[in-house]
Amino acid sequence: MGDWFSLDYFVFLKVCFVFTMFGDLFEEDFSFISNNHYGKGKKSKPKDSEPPAPRDFTNLSGIKNQGGTCYLNSLLQTLLFTPEFREALFSLGPEELGTLDDVGKPDAKVRIIPLQLQRLFAQLLLLDQQAASTTDLTESFGWNSNEEMRQHDVQELNRILFSALETSLVGTSGHDLINRLYHGTVVNQIVCKECKNISERQEDFLDLTVAVKGVAGLEEALWNMYVEEEYFENENLYRCGACDKLVEASKSAKLHKLPPFLTISLLRFNFDFEKCERYKETSCYTFPIQINLRPFCEQTEMDDSEYMYELFSVIIHKGGCYGGHYHVYIRDVDELGNWQLQEDEDRLIEDQPSRDSENTKETENPLAVLKGILSEEECKQIPVDQLGQKFLEKIKVSWNKKYRKQYGALRKYLQNHPQIFQFSPDENKVGLKEKYKLPFKSDFQGQAFQSPPQENGIQWNSEKAPTRLRESSAGCHWFDLNDSKVQPIKEEDIEKQFQGKESAYMLFYRKSQLKRPPEARGNPRYRIPEHLLNEMNAANIELQKKRAECDSANNSIDLHLHLSTCYKFHNGALHPSLSWKESVLDLIVDRRKTLGDLRQSIFQMMKSWEGDMVLSSAKSLPAGLHIYQILDGDELTLDCFGLADGADIFVWNGKEVGGVKVMAGPDHEPVLLNILRLVEYNEGGKGQHFTESQHVFPCSTKLSDLHRALAPAGGIILKNDSGHKEAKNWEVLLEEHMKETIKTIGLTDGCSVLILDSHDQSLVNISSGNLTAFTYDISWLQVKNFCGTDDEEKHVKITATIETVMSDIKIKAIHELQLEEELASESCLRPVSRNGKLLSPVPEDYTVKEAELKMGSLLGLCRGKAPTATQLFLYFIIERDHYTSPEMEIVVEETASVKECLNLMLEKSGLSGDSWHLRRMDWCFEAGEALSQENATLKELNVCRGDTLVITEGKLPPKGFLKIPIWWLKSSSQMKHEEKAQDQVNGLTCKMDALQVSPAGDSPEYIQADMDLCYAGITEIASESSLEDLKMQALTLPQCPEHVIPLPTFLRAWTVESRRPGRLLRHNKQQLSEYKLGARVEICIEPLQKEENLGPRELLLRVQMGIPGERDYYDSVDLVWNISKECTTWALRQRVASHYCLPVDKIEIAKYFPEKYEWLPISSWTQQISKRKRKKKQESLQSAPYHLKDGDIIGVKNLLLDDSKDFSTVRDDFGKQKQRQLALEKKKSRQAERSQDHVLSEEKLNIKHRKPEVALSINVGVFR
Repeated sequence: MGDWFSLDYFVFLKVCFVFTMFGDLFEEDFSFISNNHYGKGKKSKPKDSEPPAPRDFTNLSGIKNQGGTCYLNSLLQTLLFTPEFREALFSLGPEELGTLDDVGKPDAKVRIIPLQLQRLFAQLLLLDQQAASTTDLTESFGWNSNEEMRQHDVQELNRILFSALETSLVGTSGHDLINRLYHGTVVNQIVCKECKNISERQEDFLDLTVAVKGVAGLEEALWNMYVEEEYFENENLYRCGACDKLVEASKSAKLHKLPPFLTISLLRFNFDFEKCERYKETSCYTFPIQINLRPFCEQTEMDDSEYMYELFSVIIHKGGCYGGHYHVYIRDVDELGNWQLQEDEDRLIEDQPSRDSENTKETENPLAVLKGILSEEECKQIPVDQLGQKFLEKIKVSWNKKYRKQYGALRKYLQNHPQIFQFSPDENKVGLKEKYKLPFKSDFQGQAFQSPPQENGIQWNSEKAPTRLRESSAGCHWFDLNDSKVQPIKEEDIEKQFQGKESAYMLFYRKSQLKRPPEARGNPRYRIPEHLLNEMNAANIELQKKRAECDSANNSIDLHLHLSTCYKFHNGALHPSLSWKESVLDLIVDRRKTLGDLRQSIFQMMKSWEGDMVLSSAKSLPAGLHIYQILDGDELTLDCFGLADGADIFVWNGKEVGGVKVMAGPDHEPVLLNILRLVEYNEGGKGQHFTESQHVFPCSTKLSDLHRALAPAGGIILKNDSGHKEAKNWEVLLEEHMKETIKTIGLTDGCSVLILDSHDQSLVNISSGNLTAFTYDISWLQVKNFCGTDDEEKHVKITATIETVMSDIKIKAIHELQLEEELASESCLRPVSRNGKLLSPVPEDYTVKEAELKMGSLLGLCRGKAPTATQLFLYFIIERDHYTSPEMEIVVEETASVKECLNLMLEKSGLSGDSWHLRRMDWCFEAGEALSQENATLKELNVCRGDTLVITEGKLPPKGFLKIPIWWLKSSSQMKHEEKAQDQVNGLTCKMDALQVSPAGDSPEYIQADMDLCYAGITEIASESSLEDLKMQALTLPQCPEHVIPLPTFLRAWTVESRRPGRLLRHNKQQLSEYKLGARVEICIEPLQKEENLGPRELLLRVQMGIPGERDYYDSVDLVWNISKECTTWALRQRVASHYCLPVDKIEIAKYFPEKYEWLPISSWTQQISKRKRKKKQESLQSAPYHLKDGDIIGVKNLLLDDSKDFSTVRDDFGKQKQRQLALEKKKSRQAERSQDHVLSEEKLNIKHRKPEVALSINVGVFR
C-alpha cells in the first residue's frame, strides 16, 4: 500500500485516450492565379509549371497543407517563431549535420531531419512565396502519401518530433537543444503525519498536461496540481518506510525547475464511459497573457522576474473529437511581419451622416455609379450579371428595386447608352469605351485611391494597404497562421479561443527575462548560415524569372485568323472553300498589345492585301462561321475588346465575301433547326416516327415566314427545346406567335420543329397549346400461350396503343394464336417477370397505360378469370412444423374479412380446423406481422393486389392476452440425479450436444453448461397479470417439477434468449405489460431452495471456484451482490473474497463469455491512491468491456493453492475448435456463392471498410 502512484494523473488520462483523428482535411490550392478572366477558349496550363504566389502584405509565409498536415504546420510555425530554438538549430553547420548532397553516399552520416528543418525555416523567412512546402521534411520523417493525408494529434506530434530531434542531434553541439529550452522538473512529496518523514521523487517534463473538465482556467488547474494537497486517511492509508506501518499522510507536488519555454497541453478530449464514446470539452477555459509561476514552485525566494512568463503561441483546434482543423495564433517576437490594421473604419462611421447627404445626389444618377464601377476594372469587360452584383454592393440596393421601373432592365439601360458602354460579341460582357475610362480608381462616393507604389517588385493591394501603422509596443503583434493563409489579429482576439468548438488546445509561454538583440528585430536573415542565404537568394531570382515568364504566358492569346479570300457565303453562313488548315492562320499575340499592333502583324504575315483591311470578331456556329462586331480603335488594347484565348478574327473588306453581301451582328446570327415530320407507322416494332432534315434561318426570321416556308396550308408548327421527342415536350406555336422571331421565341441551334399537316393532326392529342400524346407511344406487346397442353408454348406480337383496353388485346391474342373463341371468357392476361414468374392478372377493363405496361412487355394468356376492379389476386403459402408449402393463388373480394379470406385459403389447400391464423410476408420472405383483426376487411388492412400471405399454425391469443411458451430450468444438482451418462467438463454437468448449430450454419448456440432447459408447455395469460400469477400458472402445466414448490418466491423467472436464460424478471407484483416482453417472448422458470426477492440494485452472479491444478471448476453457486454503492472492480473482488473467506489480494476473477468461449480477467487494483482519484479512475463494470448483468458466470482462482491465471477449460478449447470449423465451412460456402453469382461478387468487392487508426511515428537514423 505504500507503493508510489504517479502524480501526473492527467498525463495518465492523456496516454489512455490518445487517438488518431480523421476528419475534415483542408486541402488548399496554392497555384498561381491567371489574369485571364475569359473562360471560353482558354488554354489549360499545368499548375506545376506556374510559380507560387508571392507573399502578401504581412510579409510572412504560410505552409501548404498536404491534405491533413495542419497539425504539423501549426507546430512548425510555433518553432519558427521561437527565435532561440530557430537560432540554435541554425548554429549547427554542415561539419556536424552533413549535407543533403551526401544523402545517397553509403558512408555519409547525414542528419537529414535537422537539415530539412533548417532549410524549411530559411524558406519561411526569406523565400518570396505565399506558402512553403513540407514535402521534403515529411519525406525525411519516413512518411508516405497516406500519412500526409491522415490527421493526428498535435500534442502527440510535439513529443514525437522532440524525441526525433534529440536522437538526430546525438554527438553534436546541439545534443541538449531540447532539454536546454524545454526541460523542467517536478518534485513529488509524501509527508508522514506521525514521524514527519518526507519521501521525495523528481519527474522530468517537456510539457505540462492540465485538465480542462471542471476547471475554470489555467491558474486553477495549476493550483489543483501544485498547491492543493491530497490526504491518505481512513481506509486509504500510506505505508511509511520509516514507521513500517500504515499511517495517515499528505501528498503534494511542486515545480522544481522551470524551463525557458513552457509548453502546456490542454486535455480537451475525454471519454464518456456511459455513452462509450469520445467527446470534446468545449467549456470556457481562460489563460493569461502573462503568468507568475511563483505560487506553484518549490523555491520561491528568487526575484519575480524568474517566475514571469509571457504567452507567445496558441495552437487552436476547430471541430470535434473525430476530426477538425488546426491553426495557430503567434506573437511576432522579432517583428518579422508587417502588422497593419486600418483604423479609418471608426472615423468613417463617425462621418457617416455628413457623407450620406453628399452621396445622395451622386447615387441618384445610375450612369455615374456604373461608370465608376467599370472604371475600376482597368478597361476590362465584366459579365452583366457581375456588374449588377457590384452595383448592389456599391449603393446597398439592387438595380431592379431602385431603377427598373424608371429605366427598365440593366442590360437594356446599357444598350441605350452605346456611346459609353461597349458589349462583347456575345453581349454577355460589358465595359467602358476608352475615352470614358478614368485615370485613377474611384468609388461612387468620390473617394480616389491612387495606385500604390511597388516595393521589392511586389504590387500591394490598395484595399489591404493601411493609412498608417498602429502604434504599439515592440514585439506585441499577433498573427493568425492558418496553413497558407496569414493575417494580423489583435491581442484581444485570443479571448475568443477560450471556449467553443474552435478553442485553444496548446499554449506556449516564454520567460519574460528572455530579451532579443536589437540587430535581430525586423531582420529575417539574422543568424542564418551563409550557404542557406545563398540558396534562398538564388531561389528568389529563379522565382522572379518564372513569374515574368508566367505573366507573359498568361497574357498571350492564340487568335484564329479567317481570311475572306478562303471563304464563301451560302446557306446563311460562311464556309471555307479550302481545307480548315489552309483557311485559318494562327497568331499568338500579347493581349496588352493594341489593335493597331495586331493589324500591322497581319499585314506582315500576308503577302499581299488589296483595299481596306477590316477586322471583325467571329464565332463558329453549327450553321457555319458568323461575323459579329467590327473591331474599331487602333489605340485600344486587345483586352478591351474581350478577345480571349482561341478567339476567331475574320479579315475582310467589311462589305462582302466572294461578291455576296454578308449581314453581320447578333441580329443576323444563323440558327440551325431540325425540321421533323411524322412518318407512317411501322407495325411490329417501334419504328422511326420522324423524318429529319436541317435548315438554317437567321435568328431575326419571323415565325410567319418560317410557317410559309415549311408548313403546308392548314398545317401547324410545334417547337421542342428539350431535345427529347416524347409528346410532353412539344409546344404548339399559335397564331399570336407568328409576329415573333426565331430568337424571341427561344429557338436556338439544335432545337427541333415538328411540322404537322391536316392528316397528321389526327394522330395527336392537343390540349391547351401543348401536345399531350402520340397515339402510338406503345407499339407492340408480346403474348405467350400458357393455356395449351403442348410442350412448346407459342407467343405472338400484338400491336396496341396506350389507350388500348386489355380485353381487346386478349381477343387479338386468341385470334393470332388460333385458339378457341370460348377461351375468351375463361382466360386472363398476366404479366411475366424477368425470372419467368407469372404476376397477378390485369383487370380486363384496364388500359395499357393503367396497367403500367411498357413497349415489348411479355404477357401470359392463362386459364382463369381476371379479377375485377373490386377483387384482389393474392399469393399464399402454408407454414407449419418448419415446413413451407409451395406458393398458391386465390382471388378474393377486397371487402372480405381476414377470417373469410383465411377460410377460403384453408378450403383451397385442403386444410381444416380453427388453429390457424394469417400473417404478412415481410421483406425477408418470412412470416411477419400477424393479421390479428379477424373481422377487419382486407382493404382496411391495406392488403394489395399481388401480396403474399402466410397461413401459420396456431391460434392467436385474445386481445390483451399473451401466449407464452414456458420452460423449466434445471440446475446441475437436479441434473446429477436425473442423468447418469454425463460428460464432466469444468467440474459442471454438461451434455456435449449443448453445442447446437443453427440451420443456417451460424456460430453454435450456447446453452449454459450447468443448466438444462425442459419444455413445459404454453400458457395464455392476461398482460395485466403479475409475474406472481405467471409463476402460479406455470405450476399447473403438465411438465411441473416433481418436488414441491411452496410459494412463488421459490421460483426465479428468466426470459429465454438464444436457447439460454437472458433477462432476470424481478418484482413478483409487477404486471407483465410493464416488462415489455414482446409478442414472441419465451419464459424459463428456475426452482430455488429458498425464497428470493431481489431488489433493483442487486446483481445475481453465478460464481464458480477453479479446481487447483486442473482446468476444471467446482459447481457454480449463486452470489447476490448489492451494487447500490458502487459497481467497480474493487467492490466485486471484496464481495467474492468475502464469500469464499479469502484475502482480497489472493484471488483472481474473470467473466465468462459463453458465445465466444473466452474469459476476460477483471483486473486487480492494488495501488495506493486517494479516494477522490479512485472514483475518477474506476468505472462501472456494467459498462464496457465487461457489461456485467444478471446470470453472468464469474470464475475465481485461489492464488494460495493455484498460481495459474489461465481460466480456460477443455470445453472452451473444444468450443473454439468447433467455431473455427464452422467459420471455415461458412467461408467455403461463401466462396462457392461468389463463383456462381458474379454480380454479387462485384458488389461485395466495392464495399469500403473504414481504415484502422494508425499511430504517429517519425523514422530516425542511428547516430550514436
